[in-house]
Amino acid sequence: MTLQQFLLILRARYKIALLALLVTVATAVVVSLLLPKQYTTGAAVVIDVKAPDMVSGMILQGMMAPGYMATQVDIINSDRVAKTVVKMLKMEQSAAIQQQWQDDTKGEGQLADWLANLLQKNLDVKPARESTVININYTAVDPDFATAVANAFAQAYIDVNLDLQVAPARQYATFFEEQTKEARAKLEKAQQALSDYQQTHGITSADERLDFETAKLNETSSQLTGIQGQTTDSQSKRLNAQSDTLAEVMQSPMINGLKADIARMESRLTESSVNLGKNHPQAQRYAAELSSLKAQLASETEKIRRSIETSYQISIAREQQLKGALENQKKRVLKLNKQRDELNVLRRDIESAQRAFELVSQRASQTNIASQTNQTNVSVLNPAVRPTLPSKPRVFLNTLVAIFLGTLLGIGLALLLELKERKVRSAQDLRDALDLPVLGSIGRATHLLPGKKVAA
Repeated sequence: MTLQQFLLILRARYKIALLALLVTVATAVVVSLLLPKQYTTGAAVVIDVKAPDMVSGMILQGMMAPGYMATQVDIINSDRVAKTVVKMLKMEQSAAIQQQWQDDTKGEGQLADWLANLLQKNLDVKPARESTVININYTAVDPDFATAVANAFAQAYIDVNLDLQVAPARQYATFFEEQTKEARAKLEKAQQALSDYQQTHGITSADERLDFETAKLNETSSQLTGIQGQTTDSQSKRLNAQSDTLAEVMQSPMINGLKADIARMESRLTESSVNLGKNHPQAQRYAAELSSLKAQLASETEKIRRSIETSYQISIAREQQLKGALENQKKRVLKLNKQRDELNVLRRDIESAQRAFELVSQRASQTNIASQTNQTNVSVLNPAVRPTLPSKPRVFLNTLVAIFLGTLLGIGLALLLELKERKVRSAQDLRDALDLPVLGSIGRATHLLPGKKVAA
């Protein structure tokens, strides 16, 4: 079909197409005027995704995720928010609503669920582009009801959002409270174990006691070293006790004096024996004195030897005593070291229990504060206001749509009738129908007007 044929068909059947257009437009206008007026109003809420957590002070990275705003839209459209709106507006208490529910559902199901579904049908939630603002629009026949529902949805969303934040914190608070009690019990048990150990072993200050016993051990060891040196020296002198070259013998003033007296007496005895003879009384007296001096010298020398022997025996006994004392002191120091190690283990247990208790107590305090918070990152930006003009029906828009659809319907109806009753409306139609060449065509006859001639 060419454009010329299409235009010829429309010209021939323009009345039908025009009638279809007029009927369509008239129907749309009448229906639009008869439909009840509906009013749409909306509230806007803003979400502060960069607001820090009220307890920890940290910015939650989950709020920065791309799907966060979509999640908030789904929350507003959820049954939970709708049921909260029903409770806020006390719709369940209306006798008319209860009767309507009985008529529609025959009493099956829950009234709150039925009302929530009705509210969700007229709810329109749209997030603003490239911002964190969400528009909550609601449409109803009554403008006051639409305003109340829109504001109720905004407030219900804030309440549900807060409850979603607080509910996990309450669960965590209960959990950490129990953990705090267990951590406190472990800490008290560790402290009691340390106290019992100190009382059992009589320990007041393990470090000071260990330092004292260690110093005493070192002192005993030094004394033993000194006694061992004395014992070695006494043993050496004891082995050389028969020698006159002992230092004690050579350094004794009495022995040296006796030796000098003996030397003088020997000199006198020799001189007397030469001058007076051995049997002379004076020579014999000198001899007796000389014997007495030698006996006295031998006695003094023996005393020194016995003194060396006594010193040796005393050193041996003292050395054995110090060895025993040193061994006992070593055992005491080792025992104290063991006690100190056990005390350190008990103290580390206390420190570990203390750290665990402080950590759990801090978390418990944070979750307890979070469970009692009444702040959220959502706030109402613009509350819904009562609309003065209806949003539906849109008479002008419906008329434009009816004109467009009526035009299409009229053209379609004209073409349909043309296909059912095909007529020759041009030379092209005749040529297509007979498949013969057209030799000529006679134009449409026109009425002759007075004073004009027909052209030859």
